[in-house]
Amino acid sequence: MIGALARLFGPRKRKAVVPLRSPRWVVVDCESSGLNPARDRLLSIGAVALREGRVDTAQCFSAVLRQEQASAADNILVHGIGAEAQLGGGDPAAALQAFAAFIADSPPVAFHAAFDRALLERAIPGWKRRWLDLAELAPALFPGPARSCRSLDDWLAAFAIPHLARHDALADAYATAQLLLVLLAEAERQGFASADDLFTAARGHRWLG
Repeated sequence: MIGALARLFGPRKRKAVVPLRSPRWVVVDCESSGLNPARDRLLSIGAVALREGRVDTAQCFSAVLRQEQASAADNILVHGIGAEAQLGGGDPAAALQAFAAFIADSPPVAFHAAFDRALLERAIPGWKRRWLDLAELAPALFPGPARSCRSLDDWLAAFAIPHLARHDALADAYATAQLLLVLLAEAERQGFASADDLFTAARGHRWLG
């Protein structure tokens, strides 16, 4: 009886703490046919893996999904994926399956992650992940620059991170991965010990900000 009570009320095992730099983070960027992720179509996906505090350039993913019709001309001017590229893109089902395999169990990361998350969850039924949003984490770690930084471009400029092809999914993912490196270094400087600390900080800023 005593043994049974000890098992019931005694100390419980704590959830394993994942060190800050241990996870294989995957930074994701999506391009779409418009600005409404609940309605507009997913056109392309870019993703870059980051592990042990560095961007793994050998682990990248890029796909343009074949469309039944091309997006509007003003939309094409934003992301540069022309009508021919859209109509001749890869099989959507195969591309999405390959993307899900590339992500595997890694936590996805994005800037304004709600947009990318909504697009991908519509495109891949049942696919759910906990996302790290750098639009929430960056101001939590750097409240000073946050007074003037709102967009991804603002944060890239604040840390002199070059960006050669804005609104190209893979190029955006790569630049965002460089921003993640800056944020990881600052989180370590501030004493963050685990990956969960990053999610907590981002979530806290969401409610406070």
